[in-house]
Amino acid sequence: MVNGESTKRSQLDAGHLTDVLRAAGSAALQDAREVTLIMDGMELRRPGAAKQAHLMRVKALDGSLVNGYRTVTVLGLGAGAARGVLYQRLFSSTAPDFISENQEVTAAITHTEAALANSPGAKTWVMDCGYDNDAVWWQIWPHPHSHLVVRVYHLERVVEWEVRPGVWEERYLHALVKQLQPLTSVETALRVRLHGQTRARHQSVTVHLAAVALRVRDPEDPTHTQPVWLVRAAVVGAAQDPWYLLTDWPVTDAASALRVFRFYRRRWSVEDTFKFVKTCFGVEAVQVLAFEAVRTLVALAWVAAGFLFHLGLTLDTAEVQLLARLGGWEPRVNRPPGKLILTRGLRRLLDLYAAEAVLQAHVNAHGDFPPFIKRLSDAYGYRLPEPEGK
Repeated sequence: MVNGESTKRSQLDAGHLTDVLRAAGSAALQDAREVTLIMDGMELRRPGAAKQAHLMRVKALDGSLVNGYRTVTVLGLGAGAARGVLYQRLFSSTAPDFISENQEVTAAITHTEAALANSPGAKTWVMDCGYDNDAVWWQIWPHPHSHLVVRVYHLERVVEWEVRPGVWEERYLHALVKQLQPLTSVETALRVRLHGQTRARHQSVTVHLAAVALRVRDPEDPTHTQPVWLVRAAVVGAAQDPWYLLTDWPVTDAASALRVFRFYRRRWSVEDTFKFVKTCFGVEAVQVLAFEAVRTLVALAWVAAGFLFHLGLTLDTAEVQLLARLGGWEPRVNRPPGKLILTRGLRRLLDLYAAEAVLQAHVNAHGDFPPFIKRLSDAYGYRLPEPEGK
């Protein structure tokens, strides 16, 4: 299809596309001495949809529930420009292959760790408060050289604190906030709303960093504990609450506190990539009905994002060429396709899936197509779908 020699869309499915992304990403990161793994979830909101397959209820921006789907994605970042998409999958709690959201997260961790099994350096999983879950943490820690930095939301959880040398006692996490020891302050630029401001803006701020040592228990084996540190990042004058970050990297001085803060900052550096996938490619506006078709389109959006954001993909990748050709791109020296071309290509593919869904519904309902449609399809060599079950 890329070369114009065939109209078959073999291997153009979400599973194959994700394998391509992971292979390119792991190759880009295989020699990295340190890899940051940013795992994030994303809602695809379809508030007006009713007939798309396997819709589930997801959170809208105002906190209400609407129809849609959820995704889990893992991006890997190395030094410099080394980066890649290591995992992505769209899922729904109403789909036949759904077991649980924990299983979806487990699959993301398992596939990513397998892809980087030969990586020589440390891996640090960086996650937002959506992964404030002991079960997730204990899936990461058994892997060699794997660490985590996660923003915690549930301060009511029970942890262990060393009340005196060698003696650990249970405490609620929020009760240990007063035990945080100031370590350093940093001047940085963040998108944040300060007191007196009506909205968040990107601006220079001062952040105070403090930490305390704790232990958390394995939910499957309470006798097994993991040393961790709670780090508070408090923006001076912020209208929002401080970040509370839990990590198994030791945080004992200013340098180690800054390191954990920078890990979490890297997560925010890829927010534009997630926003790009949702807005520029309009994946929330898809009209296709089939669940696997939605999965494929989201995977293709990540292929385009992988190319545009240098996430391990190049123009030699067949999937990138496909989107570029569909967008009207013609090969020229030093003229790679840009956002407009790749966006147009994905939208054309989306229109194709939508048209096929409408045609299939028509022939299922009426048994045949109008003569004009059949003459038009014959003229262009397009094979119209037959009634399902025939």
